[in-house]
Amino acid sequence: MADTDFPDDLRGAQTRLHQATSELAALCRTLPWSVEPQAGWEGLTHPHTGEVTGGRDDSPGWTEEQKAAVERLRAECLALSATVATHPYWKTVEREKAVDSRMRLKAATRPEAVPVVDVGTAA
Repeated sequence: MADTDFPDDLRGAQTRLHQATSELAALCRTLPWSVEPQAGWEGLTHPHTGEVTGGRDDSPGWTEEQKAAVERLRAECLALSATVATHPYWKTVEREKAVDSRMRLKAATRPEAVPVVDVGTAA
């Protein structure tokens, strides 16, 4: 079975799931370490090298906009995961081949596997 045998709506949902997961991870990397404002703490000084490791600066917490963005992306990821997992296509796949087929779908729809379409040319 070729990677193109997956239904278009299943491929689309899995592709969007990859994108939404990536967007959520990128957003979380930019956020303060604590959702609510928290005091930081000093790191530990190594007794032989003097190097300070660990510790955190104070966290101002997340803004309401940041909280809403994370909540929206998490909800989208959850809904897309359910859409992909419960798609009727999976009933047509032999049970013994389901995991392999699922991995092929994920590999075929990862951003690096999907060709970039120039919107100007496509239109």
